[in-house]
Amino acid sequence: MKEKIGVDVLKCRLGSEEINALPLCHYGGRVRLVRSPDDLDEVRNDLTGESVLGFDTETRPTFHKGKVNTPSLVQLATAQAVYLIQLNFFAFSPPLAKILENPEQIKAGVAIRDDMKALGLLYSFTPAGLVDLGVLARSHKLPAQGLRTLAANFFGRRISKGPRCSNWSLTELSHRQIVYAATDAWMSRLIYLRMCELGLASGVRSNGKSLELLAAQEEKGEKEEKSEKGKGGGIHNRKYLAGHSD
Repeated sequence: MKEKIGVDVLKCRLGSEEINALPLCHYGGRVRLVRSPDDLDEVRNDLTGESVLGFDTETRPTFHKGKVNTPSLVQLATAQAVYLIQLNFFAFSPPLAKILENPEQIKAGVAIRDDMKALGLLYSFTPAGLVDLGVLARSHKLPAQGLRTLAANFFGRRISKGPRCSNWSLTELSHRQIVYAATDAWMSRLIYLRMCELGLASGVRSNGKSLELLAAQEEKGEKEEKSEKGKGGGIHNRKYLAGHSD
């Protein structure tokens, strides 16, 4: 990925037509569905050993006035994989709370405090180490403050928002839902790393690593797509199972 985006460019406001014209990108790396305390225990080392986690949640939409649904999915992105924790399989538990309460570990996302407040309805805990990417962008007077606009401004890429209002409480998530959910957490992590590289956030030193990670994922995604087409299959042949990360 050759293009470099400076702070001055980030202060330009991109319209919806400009964003829609950008190349679409999505996460193509390892995804692990976490459906039990045992699953969470198996991936705990990766989650707790990471200095920066990309974070997001998904909630089943409600169409009835006054009704509020609690989150069905928690997404956590590390350098190695994205973990999708399906809360309809097992209750929000102390091991997950301990990760979200760790002040030494960055959890980066958009409107992250609202997500934590919603999770607090399931289990009482005190989140720490939170970085709200939108608030951080606003503090630097950047016009982009949502995940989609931040991805466009920082990387010149477009992420899909199609499955956002789908049913996240389903036992079996669709391929589109899994890719969408994983992409949001992955992109949140990349944006935070890029902000650190540009001096917009004080945190880890990644020295241009965010651009390399994006390029690597795009290259991997292209290879996988060609491979699947060559086998006569499609994206729906990919499997994301509890206990498997690829």
